[in-house]
Amino acid sequence: MKKNWVLSQESFDTLLKWLSPNRDHAGQIYEDIRQRLIRIFTARGCNEAEDLADETMNRVASKLPEMGETYSGEPARYFYAVANNVHLEFLRRKPPALFFPAPDDSREVEDRFRCLENCLTALNHENRDLVIQYYQDDKQAKIDRRKLLAKRLGIAPNALRIRACRIRGSLLKCVEECLGRK
Repeated sequence: MKKNWVLSQESFDTLLKWLSPNRDHAGQIYEDIRQRLIRIFTARGCNEAEDLADETMNRVASKLPEMGETYSGEPARYFYAVANNVHLEFLRRKPPALFFPAPDDSREVEDRFRCLENCLTALNHENRDLVIQYYQDDKQAKIDRRKLLAKRLGIAPNALRIRACRIRGSLLKCVEECLGRK
């Protein structure tokens, strides 16, 4: 994105015209896409989902003078493609912590691992295996494992991502509750 680029009223109006000639309909499309982006970023474990969705919307608006007339296809797809880039940049800026930030002392580490083990044990066998396999490996090995896991479960990769995110969320809640009792 251009440095110091700010969404102006004119840019916003251009974006709405690109979405639909009918301003009310364009406003609805804009909101639908924005809500979908928030859900996508949330499912990917981004704690700044609304900011990332807004960043995506702004980037698309900033590119319209260059590509708005020549782009063919569903505008929403363009937003989702830009969102993938925004997500990758977010991950490079702020690597995701699997379950919680790094603790300060070894006693705290032991407590967290004990709680995590207890919470993993409380999961049903299927969910426990899924979350353990989902977070194994690094780089290409992780990508390959996740593709294989989705194929074995007979679900789309995005459905696998959402399922793993939900299990991770329940584990996080369980671990926090366990730590709060100590």
